[in-house]
Amino acid sequence: MSFTDRLVLWLHIGFAVFTLGPVTAAIMSTPRYIRARNLIVLRYLYRTTRIFAVVSLGVLIFGIVLGQQLNVLAKPWLTAALTLFVVSLALLVIIIRDQRKAINAMEVAEAAENAAAGASVVVADATTEAADDAHAAGQPAPVQPGTAGTARHVATVERGRIATMGAVVTVIWLVILVLMVWQ
Repeated sequence: MSFTDRLVLWLHIGFAVFTLGPVTAAIMSTPRYIRARNLIVLRYLYRTTRIFAVVSLGVLIFGIVLGQQLNVLAKPWLTAALTLFVVSLALLVIIIRDQRKAINAMEVAEAAENAAAGASVVVADATTEAADDAHAAGQPAPVQPGTAGTARHVATVERGRIATMGAVVTVIWLVILVLMVWQ
């Protein structure tokens, strides 16, 4: 193995260690914070997942370069590993979409709860002048009943999808690891 081959191998391993671990941790932590209704941490985990998912492309790029340098690109184990990695990247895109949907649903639920709390104060003064004053002050329109509950349900569904797909992605990466070591 030449110096260039070793360098590409180390870059490939480095990208795998320092990107796949954090993205897995971020994905697997997301359902816990959806359940806890912690929007601040959810936004951080969403951003972390997006960044590390993009950077994890380095694992694929350096893997392809290394396979070409070592003339093993056509081997069945490498083809299977590359295919599985592309599948995991596609699942990551779906997970990122679901994280965004959960965050949006939780924001809607929070806004609906805040509007319901504000609407209960406005409803106490039922005159049309009070309603006009509230509208002129820029207060939100009264929220329809069930909106917060529906949004919470959407977040719960997304929590399950994220947990399931995150587990599938993790198993795929473990299978790829076995293929790389076993080869």
